Amino acid sequence: MATACSTGLDIGFATLDFGQIIVLGLVQGVTELLPISSTAHMRVVPALLGWPDPGSAFSALMQLAALAAVLSYFRRDIRSMAGGALDGLRTRQFTAEPARLALGVVLATIPIVIAGVALAPMLNRCGSPLRSLGVIGAASLAMALLLAATEWFASHRRTATQADVRDFLLIGLAQIGALIPGVSRSGSTLTAAMALGFKRAEAARLSFLLGLPAITLAGLKEAWEIARAGIDAHAVALLAVGLVAGSLASFVAISGLMRYLERMSSWIFVIYRAGMGVFLLWAVAARWPS
Repeated sequence: MATACSTGLDIGFATLDFGQIIVLGLVQGVTELLPISSTAHMRVVPALLGWPDPGSAFSALMQLAALAAVLSYFRRDIRSMAGGALDGLRTRQFTAEPARLALGVVLATIPIVIAGVALAPMLNRCGSPLRSLGVIGAASLAMALLLAATEWFASHRRTATQADVRDFLLIGLAQIGALIPGVSRSGSTLTAAMALGFKRAEAARLSFLLGLPAITLAGLKEAWEIARAGIDAHAVALLAVGLVAGSLASFVAISGLMRYLERMSSWIFVIYRAGMGVFLLWAVAARWPS
C-alpha cells in the first residue's frame, strides 16, 4: 500500500479507521456547502480529536459527495438549464433564463479551470504550505470581513433572472479564491453574488449552480489521482464510506442553508468564520498542535 506521502499525493485518510472516516465525512459534507471552509475543519477537527490529518486528497474527493447533494437538490434547475442550453445552441440565442444560466455555468468555470491547472502542483502535494494553519486562519478572517461588508453595503434585491454575463464572470473569478484553503468555494461565490446585489437565497442558488462543473472536475480529477496512487482495498472502502456519509450530510446542509437564507442574514457565518480565523491564528502563535 502507498503510504500517506510516498506517492507525492496527500492521502492521510488511509491511516484512519471507519469510525473516524464517518465522522470526518459528516463534517466535510456539512462544511463543504456552508460558507465556512471545509478545509479549515478538516485541519482543526482531526487535530482536536488527536487523529491524523486526512489530507488534501480526501477533501478534494469529498466534493463528489457535495456534487450528489447539489444535483439532487437543484435537479429541476439543472434539467431546465440543460433544455435551455440545447435551445440556445439550436437558435443561437441565450436570452431566456435557462439558456443564460447554462451560458453562465460555462463562463464561471473558465477562470477556476485555468487557475486550478496552474496551481495543481502546489495544491495537493504533501506538506503544501497552503494547508498551513496560518494560511487557513488568515483566509477565514479575511472572508469573514468580506462577507460582513456585503451584509452591510449590498442591496440584496436582485434575483437570478436578472443575472447577466458580467455577473457570471465576476462570480467565476471569485471562485478562484476557493483554491486557497480557508476561503471556501461556497463562501467566495456567495459573497461575490451578494456583493453584486442578489438576494441571499438567490446568491446561494447562483453559487451552487455556477459551481457545478468546478465541483465535478475537482472531484473526478482527485479520484483519478488517487486511483493512480495505487491505494489498497481498505483505503478504497474508507473513501466509499466517507462519500456516503458526506453525501447525506451535504444534502442536509444545502437544504438547511437555502431555507435559512430565505429568512435570515449571513451574519451567523460572519461570526463563525471570524471566530475560526482568530482561533487558528492563536493556534499558530501558541504552536498548537505541536
